[in-house]
Amino acid sequence: MSCNADPLVLDFVEWVAREPRAYAEVIATWKTSCPRLTIWEDAAERGYVARETLPGHGLIIAVTENGERLLRANGR
Repeated sequence: MSCNADPLVLDFVEWVAREPRAYAEVIATWKTSCPRLTIWEDAAERGYVARETLPGHGLIIAVTENGERLLRANGR
């Protein structure tokens, strides 16, 4: 059974789930000039991804348990 989730948020969470991403990579890859398209901010606010600091890697974005549940619920 799938949840009613924004397809772009799902795409973003799936992309991050492949491997934790550096904060700078997330900003560079998912930036937009449209203030209505805040995909990664929406995912963070909904608890699907979180910022973490890893020694030797700096600030990264990783999928949370909620994000993993979202992906499973939507067949990803």
